[in-house]
Amino acid sequence: MKTFEQRLKELEGINEKLKSADTPLQEALKLFEEGIGLAQGLEQELQEAERKVEILLKDESGEEKLRPFDES
Repeated sequence: MKTFEQRLKELEGINEKLKSADTPLQEALKLFEEGIGLAQGLEQELQEAERKVEILLKDESGEEKLRPFDES
């Protein structure tokens, strides 16, 4: 299974190919469909990560406590 970063890089490559005027219509449609699938999967993974972060930020009473991000 590809990592999030690998799939994002793949989506970026598809985007570059779609920008090219040399890409034939049928290939562009196939690339577009593939890109939409990748984008939806990436968005779903980001939403899951956001839910996990929200759960981790809750205190004992279930209230969300925002904490500053420590970059160290």
